[in-house]
Amino acid sequence: MQYRNFGKLDWKPSALGFGCMRFPTVDGDAANIDQEKTTEMLRTAVDAGVNYFDTAYPYHKEKSEAAVGKALQDGYRERVCIATKSPTWLLKESGDFDRYLDIQLERLQTDTVDFYLLHALNAKSWNNTILRLDILEQAEAALADGRIQHLGFSFHDNLEAFKEIVDGYDRWEFCQIQYNYMDITFQAGTEGLRYAADKGLGVIIMEPLLGGKLALDLPATRPLWDSAEQKRTPVDWALQWIWSHPEVSLILSGMSTLEQVQQNIESAKNSRIGLLGKKELAMIDKVRDVVNDLGPIPCTRCEYCLPCPNDVNIPRNFDVYNKAAMFEDLEGARNEYTRWIPDEEKASACIECDECLPKCPQQIPISTWLPVVAEVLGENKPYVKSL
Repeated sequence: MQYRNFGKLDWKPSALGFGCMRFPTVDGDAANIDQEKTTEMLRTAVDAGVNYFDTAYPYHKEKSEAAVGKALQDGYRERVCIATKSPTWLLKESGDFDRYLDIQLERLQTDTVDFYLLHALNAKSWNNTILRLDILEQAEAALADGRIQHLGFSFHDNLEAFKEIVDGYDRWEFCQIQYNYMDITFQAGTEGLRYAADKGLGVIIMEPLLGGKLALDLPATRPLWDSAEQKRTPVDWALQWIWSHPEVSLILSGMSTLEQVQQNIESAKNSRIGLLGKKELAMIDKVRDVVNDLGPIPCTRCEYCLPCPNDVNIPRNFDVYNKAAMFEDLEGARNEYTRWIPDEEKASACIECDECLPKCPQQIPISTWLPVVAEVLGENKPYVKSL
């Protein structure tokens, strides 16, 4: 196993971390985790040198933490670091932070959480929950009494909000961001990755395969992968691209089978900073361009159209709509639109005022596309590839 630096901490994480939100289940029921298979997978990872396991309060309908706690018995807990996350959206009053932390410690069958994250921070939750309820002070108390060892946050918002949160507290030790070769300008992006690393934070990467989409063998990108001198699977290319970044502390992979665990361990063993050369990096840039061209809306996420007077997150809606065509996954796009875009930011909130039209460098007919996005993703109407 390869080990990397983790910000300013005198501790080295394995290049591969185990994301605990996609465990094998019984009969497809997310709450009914197959404990036997899960234990085998986690212990196989530990025996191979994986030392970071990431779970959270809501994963697997609140069953993931308990499954991790069970799997890491028999001496395995002492060999690894556990990360879990405070469910910030459930924090309504000051006592909630401690209450949920104590529940998590019991589920995990441990006296301390090695790495504790404030979960899914954005500008709204940062200001309306974390700062308003003095959550950071409560977290510091948990650090002082040993219930948690290190404090960080996971993030879902834009680069401006990311920098605000990084700079808003001087005791952050690490953060967790979505990052992959398709998302170099999405959310924190490459600039955010470097910004946090320059501040001395360990940076953990989630969604390295974009929810599994980058594992697909797409006909449009196959010739590019085949042209490389070094042959790799699409999964290995995606992982090695991230590991090549010196700012990355570790990659989280949500693994569902023992085979995936074994494959990712092999990739991690072969990883190193700067592994990919200029030709290989240029090839991946071309892969990104090819995949982006599969999307029907030529949005570059420059955000010149924002702020929308009605608060519609125009680039986010277009990005989700494009993914349906890019990765041939309409149901996945509908699920993302329904679950992860707030109602006030959905395409359906567009009033077709046309204020965004003269601001778009790509001259996209935004107010014509948004109703289409709302109908296809929100009302399950047939997919439209051109107006």
